[in-house]
Amino acid sequence: MNSKILQTLEYDKIRQKIAEYTVTDNGKKLAAQMQPLTEIDEIEKLLAETQDGADALRLKGGIPMPLLTDIKPQLKRLEIDATLNGKELATIAKVLRATNVVKAFFRDLADDEVELPQLNQLNGQLETLPEIAKKLLTAIESDGNVTDDASSLLRSLRRQIEATEGQIRDKLSTITHGSKAKYLSDSLVTIRNERYVIPVKAENKNQFGGVVHDQSSSGQTLFVEPQTIVDLNNRLKQQQLAEKEEVRRILKELSAMIAPYTSELAQNAWILGQMDFINAKARYAKEIHAARPIIDTDNHLYLRKAWHPLLNPKTVVKNDISLGEDYQAIVITGPNTGGKTITLKTLGLIQLMGQSGLFIPADEESRIGVFDEIFADIGDEQSIEQSLSTFSSHMTNIVEILKQITAKSLVLFDELGAGTDPQEGAALAISILDAVGAIGSYVVATTHYPELKAYGYERPQTINASMEFDSETLQPTYHLLIGIPGRSNAFDISKRLGLPNEIVNAARHFVNQDSQDLNEMIADLVRKRHDAEEKQALFNHNLHEAEQLHHDLQIGFEKFENQKDHLLNQAKQKANQIVNEAQIKADQIIAELRKMRMNGANVKENKLIDAKTQLNRLEKPINLQQNKILRKAKVQKELHENDDVLVKSYGQRGVLLRKADKNHWEVQLGILKMKIPTDDLEKIKIKDQPEQASTVSVKRSVSSGLSTTLDLRGQTKEEALMSVDRYIDSALLAGYPSVTIIHGKGTGALQAAIKQYLKNNQSVKSFNYASPNAGGDGATIVNFK
Repeated sequence: MNSKILQTLEYDKIRQKIAEYTVTDNGKKLAAQMQPLTEIDEIEKLLAETQDGADALRLKGGIPMPLLTDIKPQLKRLEIDATLNGKELATIAKVLRATNVVKAFFRDLADDEVELPQLNQLNGQLETLPEIAKKLLTAIESDGNVTDDASSLLRSLRRQIEATEGQIRDKLSTITHGSKAKYLSDSLVTIRNERYVIPVKAENKNQFGGVVHDQSSSGQTLFVEPQTIVDLNNRLKQQQLAEKEEVRRILKELSAMIAPYTSELAQNAWILGQMDFINAKARYAKEIHAARPIIDTDNHLYLRKAWHPLLNPKTVVKNDISLGEDYQAIVITGPNTGGKTITLKTLGLIQLMGQSGLFIPADEESRIGVFDEIFADIGDEQSIEQSLSTFSSHMTNIVEILKQITAKSLVLFDELGAGTDPQEGAALAISILDAVGAIGSYVVATTHYPELKAYGYERPQTINASMEFDSETLQPTYHLLIGIPGRSNAFDISKRLGLPNEIVNAARHFVNQDSQDLNEMIADLVRKRHDAEEKQALFNHNLHEAEQLHHDLQIGFEKFENQKDHLLNQAKQKANQIVNEAQIKADQIIAELRKMRMNGANVKENKLIDAKTQLNRLEKPINLQQNKILRKAKVQKELHENDDVLVKSYGQRGVLLRKADKNHWEVQLGILKMKIPTDDLEKIKIKDQPEQASTVSVKRSVSSGLSTTLDLRGQTKEEALMSVDRYIDSALLAGYPSVTIIHGKGTGALQAAIKQYLKNNQSVKSFNYASPNAGGDGATIVNFK
């Protein structure tokens, strides 16, 4: 498609709108590269993709897609055996994590029997690389930092560093808060040249020995590394160098591990970008309330209630536009400011959108064609002044268009022949339309010239049209009227402005009555044609829904029949099994009676009754719910508020407060309120006792087997908070005075969430970070009341 038409019809604004909904670099690239296509199969495939995206958006809120940057530079570096840094590896890890999320999304769709053929095809091309993904996600955090879990050596080195730093801080703390603090300019510890130092007054520099690393701008303060920590600082430096070397080794190892899979990673990134682009097309269609168009291979266009996509759909006037079946040329006549130009742009831009695989701003059952090229000569013709230069510009453009059009082209002319003498301009306009018609192109032209009204009647495959004018308000309505030529409305306007009726009526007699009758006849035919199109569209819509409903019912009926046969076979097998077992037992009872009789024994009545009882027991009850004893036992076991229960896991008695959810109860255990699973509760009956103040005590035992440490690393915030809640309840019951919660450092989000929870827990007396050699601010010690 030529670039000039994309610029003229503001196609780039559609690209920008779609790009706003993308979240990946590749998705943005696809939006920027979007172009109208000319092959029907390719257009249908793109429309099917957009349909899948719209269905996924409607049913599941769209395909889950995180922010993803382009990983091509990283992959190119891997191809030349380079080592990636942590941030570069994190971008690749994000692609693998997104791949796993998308794969899980489509598995859920498959479980729900949702069919999205185009998206499923793309999903099938994604490679999960589970071992690489697991290793990367374990070793690299989202910000590119290498985790302690990357290797046991790295974990050990970092613990050594924490311990050494703790020793250094302890020694420096004795100085900054001890008797020698008076020699310092400030009681703080800082770092210079990657070594811990203290700020010493210049005159006291010999009080601590060691090394001077820096001084203040005034020279009054020296930053001294005291002699007492020189060895510790040296040890810390060695440990830090060892840590950096281990990190480099890990990054090199991870890079080497990923290097053989660059093509798979590139393909994953590109497919995720395509899914992001499809997501964006679906979201844009939802924003403008667009519908999927039908591709008409004969290029018979029929746009139902179409509007320009860049205008507000709530206020814009919507028009029906048809072209191609009964006529290939439309000549729209009438005055300025009636909406002729926007109608041309609407038709052209909708056609470009449809050929790009986008849903169009029109009602369902709208049809579009497939044109090899769309040309337009549309300019700002609203000015009263017309010059030769303007005419020349338009004519130059028209000459280029006539050189390139084919029988499968769509041409849009705005104010054809304008800018010159009206008589000559009208003649040129007619000649140009004849030339386009001879080639067989589809054309829509607007004009002021009344001579072209007759052209619409005389030429085959050509029809007149105009923009409706309200003679009551003397304002245009912007409605397109196919088949009705534009008129000056001079009679109506003059009458509304006060011209006497006799003058207006006399003027009407001078107008050819045949022209008026012809206009009315054409208008009536156009209305009937429009009604027929609407009925056909409604019929097609209802037929499609009926066929879909019949298909769904057929599938449901087949499932029902299969399930019924399966259950019936199962019931027969079970029944046969019961009958066989009963037959065997009955045969045994009868054989025993026969044996007794054969031995001459006198079978007493009670023996026969016992045998009869045994036979009756072989009968299986059909409806256990009718058994009053079983029903009574079931009722007795049902739990209700204020019931006394035994919490089996703790061996403690409690009282039911309320049902927390389907599977849990809130239970009062002494001073504690706990959420307990229903399966862990047993209803008990307290024996009648004289009324007295009853107390429930919870016996604490330090031998409960519960660990005094809870490790939350690797859990999400929601999982961690749930684990902490359960753990503190158990620790309180176990009688622990304090516990340690390990949450790690990370981004600090989990640490903040745990801190907020502990503040709100009434059983917590105090909490603070662990000592440096016990985890520092990566662990919190909790003291109970």
